[in-house]
This record gives sequence, C-alpha cells and structure tokens, in this order.
Amino acid sequence: MLVTIEGIDGTGKSTLLAALKERLSDLDPVFTREPGATWVGESVRRAIAEQIDPITEATLFVADHAAHLATVVRPALAAGKLVISDRYSDSRFAYQSVTLGSVIPNPEGWLRAMHNGWSIVPDKTILLVIPVDDALARLATKSGHEHFERREILEKVQNRYLEFARAEPDRFVVVDAMLDKDEVARFVADTIRLVVVEGGKRKRK
Repeated sequence: MLVTIEGIDGTGKSTLLAALKERLSDLDPVFTREPGATWVGESVRRAIAEQIDPITEATLFVADHAAHLATVVRPALAAGKLVISDRYSDSRFAYQSVTLGSVIPNPEGWLRAMHNGWSIVPDKTILLVIPVDDALARLATKSGHEHFERREILEKVQNRYLEFARAEPDRFVVVDAMLDKDEVARFVADTIRLVVVEGGKRKRK
C-alpha cells in the first residue's frame, strides 16, 4: 500500500511524520520522501536553492520521482510493505504547475503527461490544509527559505491541491492542520490503518 502526505509548506508534515513513525511502528512501514530519497533529489534541492530555470527544475523533480520509484517505492511494495511518502507526484502537479504557469501552456497537463504509463497512483493521499497566513507564520520561524514559500505561490498551490481532492474524493483525505497536532496524528494514523485493512481484504478476494 502506498500512502502519501501532501500540503503546502508550513502545514506540519514533518511533525506529523515523526508522530506516525511512533504510532505505526507495529506496521513496520517504509518512510520515504520526495525529493531527497535518492541522489537525484540532491540535484533537485540544489536547483531549488539556485532558482534555476523552472523547466529544468520541473524535469529534475520528475527524474527524482522515477529514481524514487525504481529504488525505494516499487521494491518496498513488491515486498508487501506499507510505504508512506512525504510528498509525491501531487506535489509536482500542484507546485510546478504554478511555477511553470507563465512559461508553458497547460503546465499541469504537461506534467501529468510526463508521468503517464510508469508512475504509481497512491492508494490514499493525506492532504493537510491550513490558512496561508498561518503557514507563513510557521515558516517565519525557520532558517532559510525556498522560492516556493511566498504567499502568492502558496495560495495558488493550496487551491490546486483542493481541486485535486475534489476530483478524486476516494483517494484524498483532507485534514485541518490547525487542529491539535496529537489529534491530527491520531486521525491520520487511524486512517492509514483502515487503508491497510481494506487493502488486505481486497487481496483476499
């Protein structure tokens, strides 16, 4: 089973994932992330830091996704493991479709076409949602900022995420990230356990 955690910067994904590692330890899941799980991810982070051409940045993200699938996700799924990924292809469709908006026509369609035929659709996607002002307030406390972390970008990205959730209500679970962090962690952990149980039932049929 593949579960992904998505949301704009500042929603508390890192805090949630740390809690899930404790709450779901009995399931022995594989925790991973995009970018950064492979050596390609380091190139992506360098591209972000240097704010290079957005097309180069986007294609590096896709390359990292391909390497991530080949070296981490597919082998873990083949071994029957639960995989929980901090960001995945929906991050690309949300973020890069915004940054490419003035560069190419229909950037989301272009990005999705690059994933067709070889990527894996998650079984469940947890989408953390937060008012952009609150996200920015949280981000203000951290050192170093990426070019994505601006109000105009985060607002557009979150709206994209919500469009995805409306289009695929069976896959997306929208979570209010302003709730107490323990309440969020408990709800998400319970949701993932249910996904695992339902996946097991489908296999037995």
